[in-house]
Amino acid sequence: MHKAAMLWTGGKDCSLALYEARRDGYDVHCLVTFAPLQANFLAHPTSFIKLQAQALALPHYILSITEPFEKSYETALCKLRDEMGIETVITGDIAEVAGSPNWIRERSRPIGMNVHTPLWGRDRHVLLQEQLANGFEIVFSCVNTRWLAPRWVGRQLNDDAIGELRDVRDRTGLDLCGEEGEYHTLVTDGPSFNRPIRIRSHSNRIRDSLAYMEIHDMELSAQ
Repeated sequence: MHKAAMLWTGGKDCSLALYEARRDGYDVHCLVTFAPLQANFLAHPTSFIKLQAQALALPHYILSITEPFEKSYETALCKLRDEMGIETVITGDIAEVAGSPNWIRERSRPIGMNVHTPLWGRDRHVLLQEQLANGFEIVFSCVNTRWLAPRWVGRQLNDDAIGELRDVRDRTGLDLCGEEGEYHTLVTDGPSFNRPIRIRSHSNRIRDSLAYMEIHDMELSAQ
């Protein structure tokens, strides 16, 4: 078994990748988030990610990234390899973004780190349907209003939402899985979760072209 770390944002793609990697025999030891100093992620709050880590019963590490980013990522990956014995990093990446090579694969190559991308190149609609079929509960946490109206924030990903996303794709070319930043998600429950996360209260905010969820209160459910 490969001793692995799951690169974690808290969204749907890394959650499905974690589920599939474990199913395929990867021994996932921890969740890892690369973040700049004093990061404030609108779409994926670190406080929510910490709660996910509790629900998944996995330690979560935030590795600080600074300029120059190429060297900083490689140094962080070396730390995973040398201090924690990680042989493989797993990502939820699906395809190249804006035509650029996969960033993690490029940063891992010079240091000899293995990269596993179980979702790579797969049909977007099939991936969304697999997430629903496997019991993931997913909420839209942030949308680019050039693609989706602010009302999408806080909405559950379900068959109706997928149907509407397909309509938007047909009109505009939107990536069904949001690979070009059209939208972001948070996972509140799934097959790997010991307990679901309940978002007790939140507000919808807008900053420039982004509409996002500001979470005020959340908890691990007793169920």
